[in-house]
Amino acid sequence: MFTGIIEETGILKIFNKMSNGAAIEITCSKVLKETKIGDSISINGVCETVTEISTNSFTAKVSDETLNVTTFKNFKLGDIVNLERALTLNSRLGGHIVSGHVDCIGILLNIEKYSEFYNMEFEIPKEQSKYIVYKGSVTINGISLTVANIKDNRFKVAIIPHTFENTNLKYLKIGDNVNIETDILGKYVEKMLSVRDNKSDISLEFLQENGFV
Repeated sequence: MFTGIIEETGILKIFNKMSNGAAIEITCSKVLKETKIGDSISINGVCETVTEISTNSFTAKVSDETLNVTTFKNFKLGDIVNLERALTLNSRLGGHIVSGHVDCIGILLNIEKYSEFYNMEFEIPKEQSKYIVYKGSVTINGISLTVANIKDNRFKVAIIPHTFENTNLKYLKIGDNVNIETDILGKYVEKMLSVRDNKSDISLEFLQENGFV
């Protein structure tokens, strides 16, 4: 699990495609502290397992499935990636609960700057739009953000200067792809409501009364 609060950005040093997946090496510093082989690190919102560690980088093996469903398939050497170590029991949950399992790829449609702040608009597949709610949470390239506006399968997020300057959002251009993870709580609520067809006692009213929605 992660929080969506990016600790640092790293640089893609090696991207070797293999017969089954790929091997990647990321140059970085902060996330290496106390990290061990087998630990999880979020790379642009994708949970990956550390297989090797050096003084200034770590290596991970990427599956074919990850290459198929994330922006990893578009990786180029020198790309800037967002990094976050896995959540520990004594960590502060500054963002929201992020699993590191990407739901879909989004497309950046527009960037608007207001003073030092930015509004970014993204488009996602229609089947994923039901999980995006106004003022709810969404993860973009591993960053926990709040939905500021939504219409159909397009939504906007408001970016504060610190987030813009300390993540790879500042390198995005119109038409670029990003990794999207919708709020896991919405998926659980949907699952709970679906059991009503099986004559369960769980209803929308039950969830509201007990603080789930």
